[in-house]
Amino acid sequence: MFIKFSLTAADFALTGWKTLLENIASNALHDSSARFDAPKCDEDTRVEVTKELMDWIQDREAPQRLLCMTGAAGAGKSALQQTIAEQCSDSNILGSAFFFSTGDPTRNNLSRIVPTIACQLGLHNPALRDAIGKTIEDNSLIFKKTIKIQMDTLVVTPFKSICTSGELDRNTFPHAILIDGLDECSGEENQAELLSTIKHCLLDNDLPFRIFIASRPEWAIRSALDNDPEGYLYQLAYHIKLSDKYDATDDIRRFLWRRLQDIGSRSRDRLAQSRLWPTKGDTEKLVAAASGQFVYAAMVVKYASERRSSPVDRLRTIIDWTPPP
Repeated sequence: MFIKFSLTAADFALTGWKTLLENIASNALHDSSARFDAPKCDEDTRVEVTKELMDWIQDREAPQRLLCMTGAAGAGKSALQQTIAEQCSDSNILGSAFFFSTGDPTRNNLSRIVPTIACQLGLHNPALRDAIGKTIEDNSLIFKKTIKIQMDTLVVTPFKSICTSGELDRNTFPHAILIDGLDECSGEENQAELLSTIKHCLLDNDLPFRIFIASRPEWAIRSALDNDPEGYLYQLAYHIKLSDKYDATDDIRRFLWRRLQDIGSRSRDRLAQSRLWPTKGDTEKLVAAASGQFVYAAMVVKYASERRSSPVDRLRTIIDWTPPP
């Protein structure tokens, strides 16, 4: 006796979705356990730039659908991206987020970024998820194709199809796509390929997404955004030069004072517990040494927080190492 089994469209979609899950970079998500205690802005720091970023993301009618934020290493780009990702998630407008990292082989190249974006978008809508899964079953070699083909196949075509069928409301669908650390994607050609793919697939098509990219001003993004000669993203992108436009000095001062006071309150060193520690003079020396770079302030706090030592002594070591202005 023979029993005949037939696979339904739902079976194909589920199989395809499982294949997609095998090709994503889960470490790249904003709330991944691999990024435990990821840097983010303190409540009353970077207020002005955070508001500008959120206002842009929430304005669905603004003509420019791509925002590029560039800044030097240590300027606080990843902390801002993490803060924006959490605010977008809380507001139910986060479509997807991808955090590149040089030291992680699953997220220092382009091999997993499109599957990861497609997966996150599909999780917001069952019909879109099934459409993406069915597409993968129909295109068994899709993960070996260029990222432009992947983006068209896994994101653009399914999204348009589900919108046309009426199973997805593009006006309420989570629309923020965040990409952090483009410069940490290995190879300038790969960085340029991702920017070109975003332009041709997401910007040139009638899609509701607003894409926020943060990067050091390396060749790929700089040449695309420059106005002389005019880059291909110059007219299409809203460009924030973080280090030039926003002076982080006051924020760094608040950050250092609050974090060191918190360390002192938990210390057994009675001098550290005093509201007079750290002194204003020492704080100003640290702020001057930071030169607007949050990474320096974060390293100071990390060094001073060693529980088996006195934070007063460790901070004094840093101060003594700090050269005069």
